[in-house]
Amino acid sequence: GLVLGVYSSEKDDGAAQFTSTGDAFDRLVSGKLRALLSLCGPPLKKGKTRIFHGLHQDFPSVVVVGLGKKNPGINEQENWNEGKENIRSAVAVGCRQIQDLEIPCVEVDPCGDAQAAAEGAVLGLHEYNELKQKKKPVVTPQLHGSAESEAWQKGVIYAEGQNLARYLMEAPANYITPIKFAEHIEQKLRSFSNVKVHIRPESWITTQEMGAFLSVAKGSAEPPIFLEIHYLGGAHTNDSPLVFVGKGVTFDSGGISLKPSSGMDAMRADMGGAATVCSAIVTAAALNLPLNIIGLAPLCENMPSGKANKPGDVVRAKNGKTIQVDNTDAEGRLLLADALCYAHNFNARAIVNAATLTGAMDVALGSAATGVFTNSSWLWTHLYEASILTGDRVWRMPLFEHYTKQVTDCPLADVSNIGKYSRAGGACTAAAFLKEFVTASHWAHLDIAGVMSNKDEVPYLRKGMAGRPTRTLVEFAARLSQDSHN
Repeated sequence: GLVLGVYSSEKDDGAAQFTSTGDAFDRLVSGKLRALLSLCGPPLKKGKTRIFHGLHQDFPSVVVVGLGKKNPGINEQENWNEGKENIRSAVAVGCRQIQDLEIPCVEVDPCGDAQAAAEGAVLGLHEYNELKQKKKPVVTPQLHGSAESEAWQKGVIYAEGQNLARYLMEAPANYITPIKFAEHIEQKLRSFSNVKVHIRPESWITTQEMGAFLSVAKGSAEPPIFLEIHYLGGAHTNDSPLVFVGKGVTFDSGGISLKPSSGMDAMRADMGGAATVCSAIVTAAALNLPLNIIGLAPLCENMPSGKANKPGDVVRAKNGKTIQVDNTDAEGRLLLADALCYAHNFNARAIVNAATLTGAMDVALGSAATGVFTNSSWLWTHLYEASILTGDRVWRMPLFEHYTKQVTDCPLADVSNIGKYSRAGGACTAAAFLKEFVTASHWAHLDIAGVMSNKDEVPYLRKGMAGRPTRTLVEFAARLSQDSHN
């Protein structure tokens, strides 16, 4: 199969405006494609397709997809590069049509941006069907022509990184336990000589005095794991690293503060923070990015057993602060508190944590963007600029002292794990809680609860766990590595 792009006509005559690749193919078939398109009715709208059979012996089926306007560039209102998003969406639709025809291989028009085209193809075809007997036919997308093969390959690596996060988040919690998560990431990194993976057991976590993390883990029969990854891509192994921290709750029942049963199965993806940061490091290694990155993922389950945290219990974090656990379903911040304390051991250039932390984040932004809370405008700018390119957007949220008071005004301990006005500003009080465990001057907390899954909002992702914002984290790391070079 072949997927070709066509732009919206700028003139009133409605004649199709092909990409350069589409033009070349049309010449190859003596103008038949253009003739057929004009016979098919009005010009193709953005994201719509037409399919033609028997035009060329090498390509029994050709899908033509609408790309919208030519070179629309950055849309200030939408905070993304519209041209790239249009290509990702159009290519994904075209590739899925080829898949529906059960054609095993598809060549893709780079549409003027081969990286975006590759991302659309590889993200658009991905589906978790490991455990089904009836699987969709596997389709291998490849670049049509050879002009932009380097950019295409980069797009494939970016998309495969996000697909790894989607795979980990989608898999059932009995398949991705803390130890299996760690082993899966270790296996992905095995071939890189400049990566070290440490799978730290419960005994190590105890010696580190991570009392907040252990208090969550003790409710489950699955032992906790602290996954630590060192990617040494920098010019010097002792260059200050970028430290990624990801919440790794492989299943979250809510603990004693049990969640409602409706939709609880989605809580297999409560390790989305760990999945996205670890996948970002796998991607950085595949791209051979010239910087050092350390990944930290506290992994455990949050379950309601006789050993579980009880509301009102007080636990002690690694930095000595005591925490009153008023709601056992606000457990992610307990894991992150200890992991963030540990992250300060590495003289980091920046600490970025990601977590499916609060339902309040989903209420605030829905699935449009990841909420970012940061004490550093420099860090915010880098994340924001990266997200414009990837189309996987971020939006800055407040870290006001106003919210800090709501978690530090606590009857029994230094800090409470929920704000004292329960439902008000829940994503903001969670961020204020984390800030109590951070002294680094460049820190960002990404609350990814709203972008955890996709129904139909992102057209180039199928329904299911989204693996967002993996590509934004990779692009951010790539920008940081250019910064160190300059």
